[in-house]
Amino acid sequence: MDETMKLMLVEDDETLAEEICVFLRRWGYDTVRVRRFDAILEEFTRAQPGLVLMDVNLPFYDGFYWCSQIRRVSEVPVLYISSRGEDADQIMAIAQGGDDYVEKPFRLELLRAKIEALLRRTYRYKVRQRSVPGQGLFCDELTRTVFFDGKEVPLTRSERRILCCLMERRPDVVSREELMMELWDTDEYVSDGTLTTLVCRLRGKLAAACGKELIGTKKGQGYFVE
Repeated sequence: MDETMKLMLVEDDETLAEEICVFLRRWGYDTVRVRRFDAILEEFTRAQPGLVLMDVNLPFYDGFYWCSQIRRVSEVPVLYISSRGEDADQIMAIAQGGDDYVEKPFRLELLRAKIEALLRRTYRYKVRQRSVPGQGLFCDELTRTVFFDGKEVPLTRSERRILCCLMERRPDVVSREELMMELWDTDEYVSDGTLTTLVCRLRGKLAAACGKELIGTKKGQGYFVE
């Protein structure tokens, strides 16, 4: 990886969670722990991890439920870590969108090997999701679908292309000419006036969904994401 990979750990056993975090940080992973087990999807959206380590037995809802919720907004790999080793549990884990399963108790070296194998498989051919740090907004580059706090923001194809392009280039300014080139292979004819209308409409939809203005204008140069 060309940058530190962030992992999100969903484990309510304090001792085990701390042991895993210390071990993985020693191997160079940016590991964050979930603290609010009633709002795991919210914490996932905020953290934007590259991989999730998911326990099954959790307060409020189990790991199968939370994996299915994550799958609604992301294809990020999910590795289950659980004391439930029955075949039915492992089948359920995969059925709910999990990618692999490690049965407790396990050696930390095995966990690391599983993580590294998953990361290789997932990111060899895929580009990471683009996000706006601290804003709860991210774009799935494979589908060009935009989410805010785990909920899809309904945008047209052209609006999604504009926003994803701006997020890919963040914090740089993208010129109007570059955005028009980006839109040429859509079904919508784009003139200079059309682009102005699209950006205005996109700003309005983002403001309604996020409650804030995210697209800025650099006079005479183009647009950028705050």
